Amino acid sequence: ASLYSPSSNILYTEGSALDRFARGEIGLRPMTRGSHRIGLVLDAGMNKELRLRHLQAANAARATLGIDVSDCVTTEEPLGVSLALGPSGASWGTLTRPEALLRASKRLLHLGCTALAVVAYFPDDEDPASLEAYRQGRGVDVIGGAEAIISHLVTQELGVPCAHAPAMIPDDLDESVSPRCCAEELGHTFLPCVLANLNKAPSFEAPSDKSNGSLWAPDVRAIVVPASACGGSAVLSLSRRRGVIIVVVEENKTVMGATPEVLGLDRSQAQGGCRVVRVANYLEAAGVLAAHRAGLLAESLRPHHSAVTIH
Repeated sequence: ASLYSPSSNILYTEGSALDRFARGEIGLRPMTRGSHRIGLVLDAGMNKELRLRHLQAANAARATLGIDVSDCVTTEEPLGVSLALGPSGASWGTLTRPEALLRASKRLLHLGCTALAVVAYFPDDEDPASLEAYRQGRGVDVIGGAEAIISHLVTQELGVPCAHAPAMIPDDLDESVSPRCCAEELGHTFLPCVLANLNKAPSFEAPSDKSNGSLWAPDVRAIVVPASACGGSAVLSLSRRRGVIIVVVEENKTVMGATPEVLGLDRSQAQGGCRVVRVANYLEAAGVLAAHRAGLLAESLRPHHSAVTIH
């Protein structure tokens, strides 16, 4: 959240763009020179105080971090975000006026912006039990699904990097908040980390415009995901590629039931696809990735090894 900062070895991109990348439809071109001109969309549904807080965050990014947040447009109407949980327990949501978001976004592109930060007002009607569970580090992010819908819409329709920051009335101070969630308790807005990472977010590249240094799906050699959340479009697309390993982490629990076994990914290697490696935690996952990059069979670093398969 507020402490998520950019790094030269991380490509910050939007979820639907990641899905298209994994399918081989687009490439990701790192921003090695210069930076984006970022346009800011503010939801007309937020109150004056929230609006001012986000404008101050944008001006702080300009003055302190040197980020080119050049233009701000407020939507003509409130976007009308609503929240919901699906039968699986995963969060989702709806946007009442998507056309208002697209009109504001297009206006910023016409002004010369090359990446968009969207701030939508989120109603203060989260289920108290769900909110408490999340703040204790064991629940679902109730607003995450609706956030994804907003950024997916802009990126899919307009083809530019986009990220979303929710505008919310701050929760009451709580001494028992989990350290995992404390970064979301620090300020009045989540916008600074969005702007910092959009600043040099990769651009999207069509297959006909491939350039040196861009990243494409065949360049991916490993994926790391929670053991019960292997059903995303990007994971399924990349799982069909020979030589890819999917490192599934047991310790990161989710409400999903999309395990490699349920999806048949554990049989993919025999069919010319990926290889699944199951690990206990992210520390172990880092070791598997290091071995994979060095060309070592990770199994050789364990006390018990399987033998050569004889046919």
